[in-house]
Amino acid sequence: MFTAPPVFTQLFQYIPHYHFQRLVHRYGGDQQSRDFSCWDQFLCMAFAQLAQRNSLRETVLCLNARPHLLYHLGIRGEVRRSTLADANERRDWRIFGDLGAWLIRRAQQLHTDTTLGEVDWSGAAYALDASTIDLCLSVFPWAHFRSTKAGIKLHALLNLRGNIPSFIAITPAQWHEVNVMDLVPVEPGACYVVDRGYTDFARLYGLQQARAFFVIRAKRNLDFIRHDSQVVNEPGVRSDQLGRFGGVRAASDYPDKVRRVHYFDADTAKHLWFLTNHFLPSALTVARLYKLRWQVELFFKWIKQHLGVKVFYGASENAVKIQLWTAISVYALLAILKKELGLAQSLNEIAQVLSVSLFEKMPLPQLFMKYSIREPHNSDSNQLMFNV
Repeated sequence: MFTAPPVFTQLFQYIPHYHFQRLVHRYGGDQQSRDFSCWDQFLCMAFAQLAQRNSLRETVLCLNARPHLLYHLGIRGEVRRSTLADANERRDWRIFGDLGAWLIRRAQQLHTDTTLGEVDWSGAAYALDASTIDLCLSVFPWAHFRSTKAGIKLHALLNLRGNIPSFIAITPAQWHEVNVMDLVPVEPGACYVVDRGYTDFARLYGLQQARAFFVIRAKRNLDFIRHDSQVVNEPGVRSDQLGRFGGVRAASDYPDKVRRVHYFDADTAKHLWFLTNHFLPSALTVARLYKLRWQVELFFKWIKQHLGVKVFYGASENAVKIQLWTAISVYALLAILKKELGLAQSLNEIAQVLSVSLFEKMPLPQLFMKYSIREPHNSDSNQLMFNV
């Protein structure tokens, strides 16, 4: 009788082993130790994420509780806490960073057919934001943030077609969000949606020169010189104006015309002003594009709630980055699995099913058919819903 490999093994078959080995060779990952390879290390760290373990000790204990299955999981080396901790301290985090970037690109390719809902926009659309991850200053002195705090900042450029990050950067917490705009790859014809914290006229003009579009919430004290107004007849839209930035520095950094849309959000009873360099879409489309920016906030919340980025297994910068990139890789793997198998479950439901089924020997499609009965949705629930 045919017996499927463990669920954990089936999941990681979506990563070509030859590709991972190229990354290991590029950064010399296995030069110091071949008894516990980089692949062994990655599988152990990914297991900790999927099984929702809070420490290396818990991870090693769970893996060694089924020693006869380790070989079938793909782990060839002896799993010990000290060995795994040393590997996280010494091996180059870029191995896992490059793997995470590759998985992100793969997930994006599978989600290109995702629509933007009611937003009338045919091109690519991205939301850029950052989230700070707090750390203990006495344990992580290299991540000094404030007098009594430490932290790092996770930057994400989220592709709004599928809610898959297309760019990830990890920086010190004191690094201002706007600086990451210098690192973000710019795609001509795409729209970049950002909050007012990214107001930098020179960098916004850089998007204009790259033939890309932006939608940004305007600051209250913005000096805007109106040249023309368009007739508005869309719900919530109060004004649609063309003009230029006032002030010597702003006018010098951004010399072209810009569009300002005034929108009243009835749900929050707030007046919002948006700036964009795209003059063709309706004012309501501009407002709806900005509303999609909330998806990147949900991405950060999902990562923090469902993956291991609150408690870190190592104190060095290298170990922290390995853990973060492993979490991002697992997120991308779940998105790939959802699309490849055509699963109706949300990423949260997929993660929960996998967390209690990693050692089971059952084909993945059959596993999720087994758990396909869903609870009726309670409209009064305040739980975060993030579907990909």
